[in-house]
Amino acid sequence: SEQIPTRIRLAVAEFQSRETGELVRTWRAGGLIVQFLPKAPERMQADLPGGDAPEGMEVEAGEEDDAWVEAQSLVGTIEDHELTDPAVPAERLLFRLFHERGVRVFSPIQVVDRCSCSREKVEGLLESFSAEEIAESIEDGGIAVTCEFCGRKYAFDPDQFSGGS
Repeated sequence: SEQIPTRIRLAVAEFQSRETGELVRTWRAGGLIVQFLPKAPERMQADLPGGDAPEGMEVEAGEEDDAWVEAQSLVGTIEDHELTDPAVPAERLLFRLFHERGVRVFSPIQVVDRCSCSREKVEGLLESFSAEEIAESIEDGGIAVTCEFCGRKYAFDPDQFSGGS
């Protein structure tokens, strides 16, 4: 994967309110991710070093783009309450940070906890396997696939694939 300069700012807060005489506690989280994605090749940043450098090894720091330095500085001014307060909409925060460069906000997309796996998708993936890969996938006479996102298990007969034995 390409290693691109990225800054992430996260905050979590507990809110308390009274509903029908009872104290109700809720949690709210907010975050902002900023990445350096220039269109001009001459503005590309050098790849970041992969992982932690060994002790004593000097990692060469390239010259940073002025716009990227500015964006990092602006993100550094965000306070926790700006990310968690429902009275501070994303549009207002983004305008506060980046109004001099222009702000464009897209319609929100609801985040849902739902897996998109299906038997058909897993089967299509297995059909792309070579005969050797199918043979390596067989255990106890069958092929078992577990979705690592939702935990759903799929069982297949290896003979249904071109590489099946």
